[in-house]
Amino acid sequence: MARLGTYPTTFEDRKAISMSDLRKWNYLQPDIWRSGTLSWSRCGKVHSQISFCVNMAATNPYLQLSYSVQGQSICYDVKLTALASNLGTGKVWFFICPLTGKRCRKLYFKSSYFQYRGEGYYEKQIQSKYYRHLEKTYGPALRADQIRDQLYSRHFRKFYNGNPTKRYIKLLAQLNAAKGVSDRDLMLEMVR
Repeated sequence: MARLGTYPTTFEDRKAISMSDLRKWNYLQPDIWRSGTLSWSRCGKVHSQISFCVNMAATNPYLQLSYSVQGQSICYDVKLTALASNLGTGKVWFFICPLTGKRCRKLYFKSSYFQYRGEGYYEKQIQSKYYRHLEKTYGPALRADQIRDQLYSRHFRKFYNGNPTKRYIKLLAQLNAAKGVSDRDLMLEMVR
């Protein structure tokens, strides 16, 4: 029987709270107090859920998290801070990690708390050389439909100021790479 892999948990697999999500859901409006629930699911079934509230009316805005881990209730506040945007329009909001005190845009669940990412791996960092080779060679062919969906989506911008955008050029190059891979080569590699 094959030995089970001992891969570390990657950042993509961890539960996370993102400042951009809070902004998208209108929780960062000035002088308001709003609460909500955030849940994570796998295969359509919810496996984790937390309650949170964002208090922007306080002199020092904060995010309050409330959840339970292994039967133990945990409730704590995460300070929020804002810096002026480098574009000169508005503010950019950040979390202050409750454990490290570092400023960050995303908090990851680790050791029963949401905190700054610290040490860890991204999925790409722990892939084998063979898998990276497959991804580089056959990845565009496997993702060709997704690439076409992006190219022909309603608000995709192909040109700016009469010149093709970098994203448009990149997607066209990926589509051309996908055309260079035959179905026969792909099937032979899958059988291997």
